[in-house]
Formats: sequence, structure tokens, C-alpha cells
Amino acid sequence: MRLSNFIVQNVDRIVDEWEQFAKTITPAAENMDSVALRDHSKAILLAAARDMSKPQSASEQLAKAKGEGSEKTPSLDEAGASHGELRHTVGFDLVQMTSEFRHLRACVIRLWVNSLDSPDLAYFQDMIRFNEAIDEALAESTAAYAEQVNHSRDIFLAILGHDLRAPLQAVSMSTEILMRKTTLEGDALSCALHIKRGTRHMAAMISDLLELVRSRLGKSLPIEPATMDLADAAHEAIAHACAAHPQCDPTLNVEGDTQGVWDGRRLGQMLQNLIGNALQHGSNNSPVELTLKGEADSVRLTVYNDGAPIPPEAIGTIFDPLVRNADEELGGPTTSLGLGLFIVKEVVDAHQGTIEVNSSETEGTLFSVVLPRKV
Repeated sequence: MRLSNFIVQNVDRIVDEWEQFAKTITPAAENMDSVALRDHSKAILLAAARDMSKPQSASEQLAKAKGEGSEKTPSLDEAGASHGELRHTVGFDLVQMTSEFRHLRACVIRLWVNSLDSPDLAYFQDMIRFNEAIDEALAESTAAYAEQVNHSRDIFLAILGHDLRAPLQAVSMSTEILMRKTTLEGDALSCALHIKRGTRHMAAMISDLLELVRSRLGKSLPIEPATMDLADAAHEAIAHACAAHPQCDPTLNVEGDTQGVWDGRRLGQMLQNLIGNALQHGSNNSPVELTLKGEADSVRLTVYNDGAPIPPEAIGTIFDPLVRNADEELGGPTTSLGLGLFIVKEVVDAHQGTIEVNSSETEGTLFSVVLPRKV
């Protein structure tokens, strides 16, 4: 009997074995009934049998083995994805979920081989087709499971970041009140200033974290455009940078009209991150240089720093979240989550602008942002 026919005729027996194996996956399975344990197993098997019954050329088989096949089995993919989502919901870990497919594969082959009277070359082809179908279902289950894990993690980070704001604000306000109402000197004043700077860094990290989570949950960066002057925002950002780095002295050159309709708070965030990045990675002997140039329908911002160039292999991922270069990793603890340039890119995209970076040993590092005057 061909394997696809065997699966259809013996599907209930195979599902019974699936259920018995699923029962052994504890503690998640301890409180699951028969319906939950057998979840989508019958649908996966019957979809696999239907897929095996369809003609398949040698080139199609090769492409499918590489995961490149254009023709998938919708019912198989849907059942596999639903199974992965539900197994995550009830508490299976990824290894436990994938072990179900390993057992299913072994169970079907064992039962089928035991039922055969005489082998036939076509039977080996049947096993290949069955393995392909199970691999497809496993891939969809794993992808859906991983997506649920990522979604749960992002929700957790969003809640954590939001809840951290209240105690952090309490620390910050208490420090401000203490410094206003009490005359602090020497070590006491130094400690209060350290607390103030620390809370500022933590607030920036929490803000960046929430922006990352928002983007991963599929929400674009919200902006509130209003008429403003980018030069004013640049001066303010430089003042913030110098408050955190008293030794720094960025220069600002302004050419032409730098007014537009943008979100001032977001552009301030972008400027502070670009300046902070330039100060962190630039040479101590060369100041950071900002240039604003008003053009016909846009304003161009450039931020330049001298120093070690960005490695060519890092340029392509420099705006990705949670990315740090090798120098930063070797430099020890940092207040950065590796989200600064990611936030910069999000702000630029939200304003329908563009950003580029060029970096070399001889030319230094230059970030160029072009913002349309009106979003």
C-alpha cells in the first residue's frame, strides 16, 4: 500500500500514538485534555497525504528540499502554523514542540514498514515525499512558535519599560528637590549629580527601548508636526550634549533657511543621538561638526567626526537595533542599548526623509540627513 493511502486509512491510529507521546511532555501536558494533546495532528497528516498524492518533478523535489519550492500546501502550512501557536500558548518549549514531529515521522514510517509485504522502489519515493511534507509542517510550526515568542517578549518589554518610568521619575524628582532645598557640598553634591546624570541616562535608555518595541509590534513612530527651525533644535541638542559631556565642543554651521514642519521633540531626539554617537566614536583632538543647509524643498543636516572609521562590513547594519561595533564592545560597560542610530533612522523615516553614512580613514565619518520641509 502506498504511504499516502496508508496514512489516510490509519490516521486515527497514528494520532492515538501522537497523543500518547504528547502526554509525556510535562509539565505542560499534565492539564491538557485529549483534544488539546491531539491538536492539528490529524489535519497535518491528511494534508501531508494529499501533498504526497500530487505529481512532483525532479526539479520541484530538489527545490522543495532546499526550501525554495514555489508551490506550498496551504492546508499543511495553516495546520502547522496553528499547531506552533497553540503549543506556545499551553507552555511547550521549542524543543518539546519539534520533538512531536520527530516522533510523528518515526511512528508513521514504523507502522507503514511493518504493514508492507514486499518493498518496492516507489515506496522509497513515498518516504521522501512524506519527509518533505513533515519538514514543511515543522518549518511553519517553528516559525509561528518563534513569532509568538517574539511577540510575548515585546509585550513584556513594553510593560517593563512603561512601569520603570514611575520609580525612575520619583528618583529624579527627589534628587531635584533635595538639591533645591538642601545645600550640598563635596561628596554629597557629587553623589547627587551622579544620581541626576544616571537617571537621565536611564530615562533615555527606557525611551529607546519603548521605541524599539513599538516598531516590532508593527506601529510606526508617532509624530506631531509643527512649524519649527531646525537650527534652534540643533543648538538645544548641542547644549544637552555639553551638559552630559562638559569637555565636548561641537560646532554648528547654518546656511540658508532651516525652517520646516516637523516634530521638534523627535528631531531633538535624532540630533542628540547623532551628536552622542559622534562624541563617543570621534577623536578627542577633533571637534564634532554639524552643518545645516537649507535647500529648495528640504533641509540637509550633516554630522561629522574624525576618528576610527566604521568597518565596511558594519555599514549595512549600522541602523539595525541592538547593534554595537567591536570597539564599543571592548570598551566595557556603557549606558547604550545599541538603539541610538536605530531611533535616528525611525525618526528620519517618520518624516519621509533619507539618511546616509560614509566613513573612511582619510575622510572621517559623515552622517547626512535630508528632511523634506513638510511631512
